[in-house]
Amino acid sequence: MMHFLFLLLFAPVEKLDRGLIAIPQSATETFLSWRLLATDPATITFNIYRQSNGKLQKLASQPVTNFVDKHTDIHHAQTYVVKSVINGKESSTATFTIPADAPIQQYLAIPLKTPPGYTPNDASAADLDGDGQYEIVLHQTGRAKDNSQSGITDPPIFQAYKLDGTFLWEINLGRNIREGAHYTQFMVYDLDGDGIAEFACKTADGSIDGKGRVIGDSTKDYRTLDPTSKSYGRILDGPEYFTIFSGKTGEALATADYIPGRGDVGAWGGYGGNGGTDHYGNRVDRFLACVAYLDGEHPSVVMCRGYYGRIVLAAWDYRNGTLSSRWVFDTEDGRNPYSGMGNHNLSVADVDNDGKDEIIYGSMCVDDNGKGLYTTGLRHGDALHVGDLDPDHPGLEVFGIHELENGAKGTGAAMYDARTGEILFRGSIDQDVGRGVAENIDSSRGGAQLWWSGSKGLYDTKGNRIGDAPRSTNFLIWWDGDLSRELLDGNHIDKYGRGTIFTAEGCVANNGTKATPALTADLFGDWREELVMRTTDNQSLRIYTTTIPTTHRIITLMQDHQYRMSIIWQNVGYNQPPHTGFYPGKF
Repeated sequence: MMHFLFLLLFAPVEKLDRGLIAIPQSATETFLSWRLLATDPATITFNIYRQSNGKLQKLASQPVTNFVDKHTDIHHAQTYVVKSVINGKESSTATFTIPADAPIQQYLAIPLKTPPGYTPNDASAADLDGDGQYEIVLHQTGRAKDNSQSGITDPPIFQAYKLDGTFLWEINLGRNIREGAHYTQFMVYDLDGDGIAEFACKTADGSIDGKGRVIGDSTKDYRTLDPTSKSYGRILDGPEYFTIFSGKTGEALATADYIPGRGDVGAWGGYGGNGGTDHYGNRVDRFLACVAYLDGEHPSVVMCRGYYGRIVLAAWDYRNGTLSSRWVFDTEDGRNPYSGMGNHNLSVADVDNDGKDEIIYGSMCVDDNGKGLYTTGLRHGDALHVGDLDPDHPGLEVFGIHELENGAKGTGAAMYDARTGEILFRGSIDQDVGRGVAENIDSSRGGAQLWWSGSKGLYDTKGNRIGDAPRSTNFLIWWDGDLSRELLDGNHIDKYGRGTIFTAEGCVANNGTKATPALTADLFGDWREELVMRTTDNQSLRIYTTTIPTTHRIITLMQDHQYRMSIIWQNVGYNQPPHTGFYPGKF
C-alpha cells in the first residue's frame, strides 16, 4: 500500500467534513468513499458500518478511504456510517443514507433554474454556509461574444446551489457587463476567514445582487448601440466596480472602483505576434483573476486586465467587511519587458518556497509583493500548467505553449523553472501552437509527459520523444485507481494507451471546441476528482464520481494549497485543469 502525506507549509486549510459518499453500482453492491484530512494522524484507520432495518452491522476496518459493500439491498433504505479510529478509539462519525429503490447512477443530480435562452457554463465550488461541505456557484450564459466580435450580449448570471439541489441565490451582473470567456471572471473563496466563502467579480451600474438590490445607477446603459460601429455591443464608457458578495445570500457586501480603469482603450496592445493594438475595445477588456496568499497567512483577490500588451494586476484584501488595495503591478506600456507576456489563463503557486504565493501569468511571474519576479520573453499562449512536473528537478516547473502569429519567430512550446524562469525545454521552434498539456499520464513512467498540438509525439521533461501523443490535448482528471492521470475531453475520460474508460452519457461539454467541463475538483469522497457537467437539455448539473477502488491513501486534494488555489482560477479565461503542489505519480 502506498501512503502519501504532504505538508502545507503555509495558509490555513478549509474545515471540511469527512465527505462520505455512497454510490449504488447494482442491486446488491455499493461503492463508499470518504476524505482523508490534513489534520488526520498518519496512523488513522476507519471502521465501516451499514445500518438497515434498525440494525448496525460492522462491515470492515481498514486504512484506505474507499470500500465496496457487496451485500447491500437497494430496495431498502441503507445508512452507511464511517468512524475514524485513532489510537484504537473510534472518533468522528460520518453518515450517508441511500433511500429505498435509489437509482443506479454514478452521479449526483442538481436540478437548475436555467433562465430561458441561457446555458450552464463554468462553475466553482466553495463552502458557502460553513457546514464543511462544498456548494456550487454556476455561471449561466446567454448570448456571449469573444472580445474580437461585435454585438450585443446577454447579462451574465450567477447562481448558487447546494449539492442536494437546494437553490441559494442568483446574481445578475446587468447590461453594463459584457458576456464572454475573456470578460467575466469570478472568484469564490473564504476571503475573510470566517469559514463562509464569498463571491467576487467585476460589476457595473445595474448589477443586481442576490437580495435584489442594485449596484450603482440602474438607469444607465453604456453599451455602444450603433450597429455600424466597430465597437457595437461593447461597453467602453461608464464606471467599473469590483464587488464582494456574500456566499450565503448573494448580498453585495463591499464595492470599490475597479483597478485599473480602461484609460486609453488604444493603449493595451504590444509588439510582435498578436500584440498589435486596437481602439474598439478588444485588448482593453481582456480580464483574468485569482486568489493568492500574498502574505502567507491570508487570501487576497487579484483582479487582472490585459495580456497582449499592457498588463495590470491589482491585489485586494477583504477584511472586516472592507475592501482595501494591497498593491498594483502595472507594465504601463507595450515596451516594458513584462508587457505582452500574459496568457488566456494564469496559475498561483509558491514558486520560491518562501511561504507566500506568486502569480504565474503566462510567460512571466509576479512576486508576492507585487513586483516582477522574472519574464521568459516567450509572449502569449493559450495553455499553462504549473506543478512538480519533473521530480528530478528542484522545485516547480511551468509548461506552456505560445502563439507565433503574423510570421513571428520564437518558441512554440516550452518548460521553464517556476522560480527563476530558466528555460528547461523548447519545442516547435517558429511554430504557432494552440494547445498543450503536461502531466503524468503513463503509469509506467515517472515525471510528467508533455504534448501539444502539432507535436505528434509524447515527450518527457528532458525533451526526449517517448511515444505517440494522445488524441486529446485538453483536460485532465484523476479517475482510476493508480497515480497517473486520465485524459478528459468532452464528456469522456480516456486512459492513455487504453482508450475510453468512462462516458458521461446525456451530458455535454462547454466552450465550443475547448470542450471543457463545468468543473473538475475533489469535491467529496477520496482523493480522486469529481466531474461536473451540464445535461444536454441544460436543466441539470451532474456531479460524476469514480467507483473504481484504489489502494492509494492521499489527503483530499482540496487541502493541498496549490490545488485549492487552482480550483478557484479554473473558470478563468480558457479553462485549464488544476495541478497539485506535490508530485503524486510514479517515482
